[in-house]
Amino acid sequence: MSIQSIIGATLTATTLLAAGTSFAQQANPLDAIPDKMPFDIPYGPSITLSRAEAVLHAALAESTRRTWKLNCAVFDAGSNLVMFQRQDGAALASIDIALHKARAAVKFRRETKLLEAGVQNGMNYLITLDDVIASRGGIPLVDDGKVIGAVGCSGGTGSQDEVAAKAGVAALR
Repeated sequence: MSIQSIIGATLTATTLLAAGTSFAQQANPLDAIPDKMPFDIPYGPSITLSRAEAVLHAALAESTRRTWKLNCAVFDAGSNLVMFQRQDGAALASIDIALHKARAAVKFRRETKLLEAGVQNGMNYLITLDDVIASRGGIPLVDDGKVIGAVGCSGGTGSQDEVAAKAGVAALR
């Protein structure tokens, strides 16, 4: 074996060892320990029927304005259905999806868009959690810093559902 072959083999082995050590030392993002609890928004009193109606009507008004056919649901802070409406011609499959989005948003105290992003970024464990739906269009309703419910819309694309749900959230303010 020539000296150049020995040097080449040594460099290759050193590179592989360093790469393996570097890979082994990379921290798993799931092992990170945050200083504070993420999404630690307290639950408050449940949304009233009149406020739920305003949220639902605002979401549906946005959908109608854009000629989208959606299903929209409003849940209270205890993840119970308060109001639901299916627009004429909205997809039947989207009834349960709208309900699921609102339920997940209130239970997890975060937009379902974040669950969608997590799954798309490889956090596949999310799909093993009860009541997760990794599809945008579910948004918590927060009043005075407390979760009072959630709105969920489905029937269009995820971005369409999200636009309608955000119009509902805006009506709460």
